[in-house]
Amino acid sequence: MSETAMTDTAQRQALAEELDSFNCRVAQPTDGPLFTREPKSTMEPAHWKASDLERLLEKIGAKLKLEAGGQRRTLRLANRGLPFGTTPTFWASIQYILPGEIATAHRHAASALRFIMKGRGADTIVDGERYEMNEGDLVLTPAWTWHDHEHKGDEPMIWLDVLDISLVRSMHATFFEGSAQPRQAVSDVPDRSYRRYGSGIMKPLNDTSTPELNPLLVYGAERAQEALRLAAELPPDPFDDTALEYLNPITGGSALPTIGTVLQSLRPGMHTRAHRHTGSMVYYVMKGNGATIVDGTTFEWGAGDFMAIPPWAVHQHINRSDDTAAMLFQVNDIPALRKLGLYREEAV
Repeated sequence: MSETAMTDTAQRQALAEELDSFNCRVAQPTDGPLFTREPKSTMEPAHWKASDLERLLEKIGAKLKLEAGGQRRTLRLANRGLPFGTTPTFWASIQYILPGEIATAHRHAASALRFIMKGRGADTIVDGERYEMNEGDLVLTPAWTWHDHEHKGDEPMIWLDVLDISLVRSMHATFFEGSAQPRQAVSDVPDRSYRRYGSGIMKPLNDTSTPELNPLLVYGAERAQEALRLAAELPPDPFDDTALEYLNPITGGSALPTIGTVLQSLRPGMHTRAHRHTGSMVYYVMKGNGATIVDGTTFEWGAGDFMAIPPWAVHQHINRSDDTAAMLFQVNDIPALRKLGLYREEAV
């Protein structure tokens, strides 16, 4: 069960065949350890350069169709250390949608989000509520909500898709349903949840509801970035400088139950302390240039780049600029680990 030698190897091997006939077994010396002193993830640190991604996105935009039935045109950020996904719990993909296209309606058990990287002119309908999607916006698709998108602009749009599909698959809880209609009908008040909870600091007086899912579906770029700018005038966190999490306005917890979403800034010349924690992360660099050191490997990044950091990997960030703040969007699975009592963090 742990990394210790077995003194009864021959007896264990002799029992193996008989036990197997009864769908039973005992630990064998060829088994990997069930317990390790600390996490040992097969996920590898990864870095995707903006120039490479732009070229590949243009290629899939020219060659691949946007199909009905849930098949999107996405560039998946795969990890060589994993059989599936970008991290052990979620998959990050970059979606490329052309003017006039419709990403048809469907729903699934996996929670999902979109972070708009480039462009404007698209809208999304989530369970009957319709919202525009513009650069820098965070758009949520909570588990089992109907959603579709239509691009009504003039230039291609690009956004980050993140789904906790790896976690859902590992629990054998995958469900998916398509729709006969490309787009949903829109509710009589198409932005109802934003009108009720969009201020972020107030809610209706007599609202005693406790919805299972976050009712707020869109977090606008302008308001989020202004909050980050104000917070950046406070003393820095030694590990992350300034990092603000998007919240569920009802519970005060994470915007999605299994996926953490964070807007982060690194002030000019900042070099954070090294630390590590359970939980995996993907970063999208919105602006600036710098470096992230992961288990001794340095990734030099600039605007448009992506990075993935495995669980329990020692990491720290550097802003290479002496006069310009860097801004990053971070996705992690820390909310899921906290709920399971598995989150741990330490300075190094």
